[in-house]
Amino acid sequence: VQLQASGGGLVQAGGSLRLSCAASGITFSDYYMGWFRQAPGKEREFVATINWSRGRTYSTDSVKGRFTISRDNAKNTVYLQMNGLKPEDTAVYYCASTRRGTFIASEIRRPLHYDYWGQGTLVTVSS
Repeated sequence: VQLQASGGGLVQAGGSLRLSCAASGITFSDYYMGWFRQAPGKEREFVATINWSRGRTYSTDSVKGRFTISRDNAKNTVYLQMNGLKPEDTAVYYCASTRRGTFIASEIRRPLHYDYWGQGTLVTVSS
């Protein structure tokens, strides 16, 4: 199983980036997909998740209205469109997958809820 995240980079505050995560070795449409981030010296933090069929998403309050998670099952890829970036969004962003089909917030926010992880892509937002 491989989750390959890409799309990170350096951007000024207010700018946009789109992260991608390409999955292989799994039946992609069987998995919920999520994005987490980890800033230096901080714990890994939940960002957003999307269900199998793209019909339902959930994101953390700090990114609502700015970040959008989406997926293309034909391309085995999940995306995170990030607009209105802020310096506090600076972190390594990780994609993750889980077969556990639940939208209980306390569960999907936990890193241990996810089975597979990508290697991370660095997003740096300058002020």
